[in-house]
Amino acid sequence: MNATNFLSIPASLFAENEILRFQNRTWSYGELWNEVRRLAGGLRWLGVGSGDCVAVLDTNSDRYVAMYYATVFVGGVFLPLNYRAKLPELRFMIASAGVRVLAVGERYLTTVKSLLPELEKELKVVALGLRGSSEFHYEDLLSNGVLDEPVAVDDEDTAIFMYTSGTTAEPKAVLLTHGDFTHYVTSNVELADGSPRGTALVCVPLYHIAGATSIMSNVWTGRRMILLPQFEAATWLEAVERERVTHAFVVPTMLKQILDHPDFAHRDLSSLRTLSYGGAPMPFPVIRRAIEAFPAAVEFVNAFGQTETTSTLTILGPEDHRLRGVPALDEIKLRRLRSIGRPLPDVEVIVVDEDGRELPRGEVGELWVRTPRVMKGYRTRAGIESPLRPGGWLPTRDMGWIDEEGYIFLAGRKDDMIIRGGENIAPAEVESTLFSHPGVEDVAVIGVPDIEWGQRVAAFVVRRHGSEVTGEELIEFCRQRLASFKKPDFVYFVPELPKNPLGKVLRRELRERWERGEVSSASSAG
Repeated sequence: MNATNFLSIPASLFAENEILRFQNRTWSYGELWNEVRRLAGGLRWLGVGSGDCVAVLDTNSDRYVAMYYATVFVGGVFLPLNYRAKLPELRFMIASAGVRVLAVGERYLTTVKSLLPELEKELKVVALGLRGSSEFHYEDLLSNGVLDEPVAVDDEDTAIFMYTSGTTAEPKAVLLTHGDFTHYVTSNVELADGSPRGTALVCVPLYHIAGATSIMSNVWTGRRMILLPQFEAATWLEAVERERVTHAFVVPTMLKQILDHPDFAHRDLSSLRTLSYGGAPMPFPVIRRAIEAFPAAVEFVNAFGQTETTSTLTILGPEDHRLRGVPALDEIKLRRLRSIGRPLPDVEVIVVDEDGRELPRGEVGELWVRTPRVMKGYRTRAGIESPLRPGGWLPTRDMGWIDEEGYIFLAGRKDDMIIRGGENIAPAEVESTLFSHPGVEDVAVIGVPDIEWGQRVAAFVVRRHGSEVTGEELIEFCRQRLASFKKPDFVYFVPELPKNPLGKVLRRELRERWERGEVSSASSAG
């Protein structure tokens, strides 16, 4: 079905029910659906038809949500742009996607205008903020007719271009279809029935797959959404208390900032029922601290997924996070807290070697997945390219292993694996060990070139406030807990780690810093 039906169907049943709140604006199903139909008429007036691309460059807003639904209403393809992208990346994404209409928030208009001479002359820019700042304005689009019925689409028709998060040199356009979203949403939540389904706080950017799927699954199931423009710990805590939020999703950096905020202990978080996290590996000390600090009734869920698989693949559920005070049982659960859980019912996961042969339980290899909602492919200049292997398996480029109970543990990205003297070293294992040291706030491990060993292990460490731990102490700490070849050869202390907006460490940037000689204060193993 057309993805706009995630809104139209519940709107036809419960038009008066509140579904969205953004700042001082509140929307019922009926009001939001009427806005989308009018906006769809405006997009048609601008010449948008089936297969045409509409992009948005802005922080989260109700207008952003309406632009998405209006785009797929007319059969267009929606492109949520990363507002933190650099100029060359924006230019590449807008040009390569063939954007016909670009809706822009006020703070990004200057950036877009600087790019216009290099883009297609037919590109139409729509201002989402102040009037008069662009030829077209959002409100202009609302006065050009109302469309009644969404365009009929096939399940294989593309609904969203979503560029990968940019930890590599050039972003890739992932093609996600109406069928992908239909399968994901209808498999994971039930259609609204008019009964209260709680309140969801949405703070992750809508250009991320977790944000995109949230504005579909929450609308479909009837869970009222509170939409934040961007994440701020103080605003998040205030919103949970004021709106009696029951469901929220955060990435690891967000969760740590929430726990560290001085208002945390003074806010009423008793309404919160489910706190999901994902988007990047969760440091064990952070989730352990969260379990102890949040109200006991909060159920934690680790949701691991990829853009290429229309979000979640595996779940580490509430019971796996619940410590019972029984040492033998808690020891098992504490080990599992370092995992990403087990596959969802519509997902298969195997671990393979370099030749694609499945490995037995416990052995480290590349994770391959198979699910009906794998992307259509990557959009390239040469056309649509699919990375699927025979049998429909998608290589994730994540390394890991599966234990005897089916829990999946990550060992780092395939490109990040360190080979020292012929031995494979997973950065995640070394990082996990360093994280357990009380003097370490944050850490990232990479391999650096070495004539003798091929690669050596370099750890970039952020000290915890007040800590004076030395590199020699950390190297010895690892020596006592890891095989000798896995301990760091070098420790570099840095004020912070380079990360993308979702909290993933930009290891490429660390390597570039090392190659340019921009790191210092190193301690080395003897």
